[in-house]
Amino acid sequence: MDSTYLTEKEFKTLLNELNAYRETLTLTQWDMRTKIPRKAVEQRSQVIGFLANKQHQLETSKEMKYFIDVLKNQTNDQIIQMIVEECEENYERNRKIPTNEYKEYVMLQSKSEAIWQEAREKDDFSMFQPYLEDLVGYNKRFAEYWGYEDNIYDALLHTYEPGMTTKTLDDVFPKLRNSLSELVDRINNSHTKPNSDLLKAHFPKQDQKAFTVEVLKQMGYDFESGRVDETIHPFAISLNLNDVRITTRYDEEDFRMAVFGTIHEGGHALYEQNINEKLANTPLATGTSMGIHESQSLFWENFIGRSKDFWSNHFELFKSFAPPHFQTINNQDFYRAVNEVKPSLIRIEADELTYPLHIMIRYELEKALINSEIEVKDLPHLWNELMMDYLGIEPPTNREGVLQDIHWAGGDFGYFPSYALGYMYAAQFNHALSKKMNIGELIAAGNFKKVGLWLTENIHQYGKTKKPLEIIKDVTNEPLNPEYLINYLTAKYTDIYNL
Repeated sequence: MDSTYLTEKEFKTLLNELNAYRETLTLTQWDMRTKIPRKAVEQRSQVIGFLANKQHQLETSKEMKYFIDVLKNQTNDQIIQMIVEECEENYERNRKIPTNEYKEYVMLQSKSEAIWQEAREKDDFSMFQPYLEDLVGYNKRFAEYWGYEDNIYDALLHTYEPGMTTKTLDDVFPKLRNSLSELVDRINNSHTKPNSDLLKAHFPKQDQKAFTVEVLKQMGYDFESGRVDETIHPFAISLNLNDVRITTRYDEEDFRMAVFGTIHEGGHALYEQNINEKLANTPLATGTSMGIHESQSLFWENFIGRSKDFWSNHFELFKSFAPPHFQTINNQDFYRAVNEVKPSLIRIEADELTYPLHIMIRYELEKALINSEIEVKDLPHLWNELMMDYLGIEPPTNREGVLQDIHWAGGDFGYFPSYALGYMYAAQFNHALSKKMNIGELIAAGNFKKVGLWLTENIHQYGKTKKPLEIIKDVTNEPLNPEYLINYLTAKYTDIYNL
């Protein structure tokens, strides 16, 4: 029997063991974010630390190094070759972090998320501050362990968006900000404003859920391979290709939170559910980057869910679940109301035009933190200053300001830019897709199948076998180009506000 075959078989056994720890850890984290009693947090953090430590040990083990050395450039299986390359990158990055530091960090993440929830409820940044200081400290050390060329922040950015640099973001973001700010100014001067008061009515949670479940089914979300739960900060999480879960948040006085939030998380889930089964239980069975992941969620949420064509088809379905107040509203007024541009304190409640500005605020703050230009204790007032500068509003409380997002509590520094990158990617994908089919007609007919198949064929199926910038180039025949997002938003809001 061929020795390479035996080595590949043994390698897959190690991958299965590694994946078992990863899946167990993921399930534990899902439970901690959705169901766990508050008094159980300390013990659960210990469990998470144990599982993460085991995972880290396997990723940096002598066995892993052996398989990398033996199989690298020697296997005839292309998938095995790509898995080895992914494992090698993980090995090289993870082995630079001392095992005890990694375990302590993962435990800190779990405790920090729980403390953040309590601090947010009590509007008390001081409760969260020492945990955030420790998280920032760990991330700085990890970035130094990994190394970087131009900016220490690049080392963290690479974790979520391989190939992206601070230099590129500092070039692209100001261009996007200037265009969006100019468009917001034009909108503010318009005399044709949507009436968002039409949307203010009590909408029971169970009815919102019933409507969003119907939309998820139409999108192609497989409920036999997933579920929907409730949480403070919505997220999607993949245990494996047959268990991809989403969460949402309901506001009975504003249905937009759950409707658009659920569609958004559903876009994430569709990506994970449609990865090629050949990649199952391997490090490649996930999205290639958070930017590409966000492109899928934002494509469904904005380019489909907030579109005129979507509501021309779904407004009657919506009214079948909605309270009597909505029965007398006409489709056009409703569409314009749900697309109102109005600076928001809360990122996940932001309209699609001002949303990227929220991301740029967070990017500037965390880049400055990691570069030691500001301190954690300064975040509340710096946050408020940037909110005023970018959006013209100031949070009255930290709950509505610096404490609103879970990302920093989870140590996810370098993550936020992926939201704005994903939005630009989504616009580019939307342009490419529009050359292949009439998206508007399909959406107006409630036919999402062709759209979903195109996304799977061009993006989803590849999992992590393609790099993010490679996917952008292959699908759109050009690199990242913010003009598509600027043109999309300009055209849409010129129509809505009669500019």
